[in-house]
Amino acid sequence: MAVTMAPESRLPVRDDGEIVGARRAARALAATLGFSETDLTMIATAVSEIARNMVEYGGGGEMTFAVIDGDGRVPGRRGLRITATDHGPGIPDVERAMQDGYTTGRGLGLGLPGARRLMDEFRVESAVGVGTTVSMTKWVV
Repeated sequence: MAVTMAPESRLPVRDDGEIVGARRAARALAATLGFSETDLTMIATAVSEIARNMVEYGGGGEMTFAVIDGDGRVPGRRGLRITATDHGPGIPDVERAMQDGYTTGRGLGLGLPGARRLMDEFRVESAVGVGTTVSMTKWVV
């Protein structure tokens, strides 16, 4: 079964106010899909972590929210895919950045690995001098 996606919503994420806006938008869209309160909190937290990283390390960027149908394994399954893209300096060592406690800034180094634990699917693509894209998906159970 092919994955089909509904029209996407795009939001700029350049400052603290837009981080809050992205968190609210993700939670509201996820609620329309029937996610549990626990899942809504996990989605909102993951979005906050990634959006904060985009602002702090990537100079801001854009988040895309899309409803997806079908995951190739479970027919009729619906989910929410969130893609965050920045054009910052990139992550020189993605594997290291995914380790708890690793940080190049003032944080605790839990943003990327924490968001990964909260979502069902998580991927980071980064190129030094080009930017970073994080794609994460949560499926309705």
